[in-house]
Amino acid sequence: MKALRPLLLQGFLALTAGMSSAGAQAGNQQYEPLAASVQAALHAAVADQAPLDPSFQRSPERARWLAEMSQRLARRIPDEAYRSELLRAVHYEATRAGLDPQLVLGLIQVESGFKKYALSTAGARGYMQVMPFWAKLIGNEESNLFHMRTNLRFGCTILRHYLDIEKGDLFRALGRYNGSLGKAEYPNLVRAAWERNWSYPANLRLAQN
Repeated sequence: MKALRPLLLQGFLALTAGMSSAGAQAGNQQYEPLAASVQAALHAAVADQAPLDPSFQRSPERARWLAEMSQRLARRIPDEAYRSELLRAVHYEATRAGLDPQLVLGLIQVESGFKKYALSTAGARGYMQVMPFWAKLIGNEESNLFHMRTNLRFGCTILRHYLDIEKGDLFRALGRYNGSLGKAEYPNLVRAAWERNWSYPANLRLAQN
């Protein structure tokens, strides 16, 4: 993460230009052969269909997070019930994958502008712009990448996989996610969106349990 900070100003400038486009930001993960054990682990990760964490109903901290993020997202998604469903799903899938939910919100902003049916010229689909080959590689024939939970599950699992490959280097993991490994523009866009629009006070960060 520290590697991104010297480039943050550039990211803010790029963000202004990048977010003016109404279309998807062309998420374009590159196909790479996976070891059988890795493929099996990723398949298991996306196959688990556990219900959403009900803790928002009993945790004041999570309720505050939901209310705050919902207010920020209202301009993009006016429907309050759907907005709440999306945010709860983002929080659940991000936390499940060991990711910061605010990071995932920043990535979604850059990738799709929170458009459920976003489709890039490269064929990437949905909120997190997941490439179709992933459905065949680690999913199954019923994997609908435009389905909210499915898209978020795949996207978070893929980003976690790239973080593991890069030993926690977020700059390089984001580059892999976008198919632009080694280039600064995309990691800067995500980091800028995350810090500018979705940061959350440290003293209110959520416990994992």
